[in-house]
Amino acid sequence: MIFGLDSSKQSNSFNRTRITGSTGLSVFSEMEEEGLLHSALTERIINCYYNVYNKLRYGFMEKIYENAMLIELKKERLKAESQKRIEVLYEGSVVGEYFADIVVEDLVILELKAAERICPEHSYQLLNYLKATDIEVGLLLNFGRKPEFVRKTFLNIHK
Repeated sequence: MIFGLDSSKQSNSFNRTRITGSTGLSVFSEMEEEGLLHSALTERIINCYYNVYNKLRYGFMEKIYENAMLIELKKERLKAESQKRIEVLYEGSVVGEYFADIVVEDLVILELKAAERICPEHSYQLLNYLKATDIEVGLLLNFGRKPEFVRKTFLNIHK
């Protein structure tokens, strides 16, 4: 057995109902609101995230989680591109580029972290990625000691 890949012998599997935000409210409850942009797709992505987290747990480098997420997304028959190059424009000129960890169905940017916890800088990074693209929804997925995620939306009408 490769370390961390046999989930049948692991206990304390996490699920979305056990994750709480800083207010103590369920983070996932945000996903259940009607009218949330791409909510069905982001729910499928989050389920993939929990599958990966429950099998690998905490402690690997981000690239390991990225590769595992690609496998899970493929099993869900979702189009997923890793390290997708995105140009940043300023007044019509390219001023830089970044590489999104994963883009799903050309609709959702996934920013993966393997940190102790999500910090404000991680959220700002994802928000800036959304500002630089036509993609309006992003998920920040942290494979920390406890699983946590943040959903960000930046509508194109505001860009």
